[in-house]
Amino acid sequence: MATLNIVLVEPEIPQNTGNVARTCAVTGAHLHLVGPMGFRIDDAKLKRAGLDYWHLLDITIYKDLDEFFSRNDGTFFYFSTKAKHAYTDVRYPDGAFLVFGKETKGLPEALLAQNPETTVRIPMIDEARSLNLSNSVAVGVFETLRQWGFPELSCSGALREYRWSDQNL
Repeated sequence: MATLNIVLVEPEIPQNTGNVARTCAVTGAHLHLVGPMGFRIDDAKLKRAGLDYWHLLDITIYKDLDEFFSRNDGTFFYFSTKAKHAYTDVRYPDGAFLVFGKETKGLPEALLAQNPETTVRIPMIDEARSLNLSNSVAVGVFETLRQWGFPELSCSGALREYRWSDQNL
């Protein structure tokens, strides 16, 4: 199975992190949380947002970015409103790390300046500050999985009370 890594650097809002955890759980992505965080990992809001998917989640927690980078190797893509390239302009390899910054400030500019070719943005209107963190992660996750052909994911479903047919219901 292909490996996708989602990295939240200094997340501040437990509900966003819970939503991201749920996205990671249902897609099989590994979640990396980099501190310091604006909440405790046992926060009720975090748990509630992730619903009953916590047992499906592969998660690693780091005290800071230095520890994260010392323990991980691979191709890193930094999502930022400051990027020059769209997130659809790159190919995400197996083992890719999609890195997202904190809700109020994003990722450190020094990190972005060192990685211009792998810093990507989600297009939006100029007047908008940014897309919600958990929505941004979902956009990045599903673009990567689309490029990979949605490995190991179910791509069809079934109706419970009706049958699919060529006729309109």
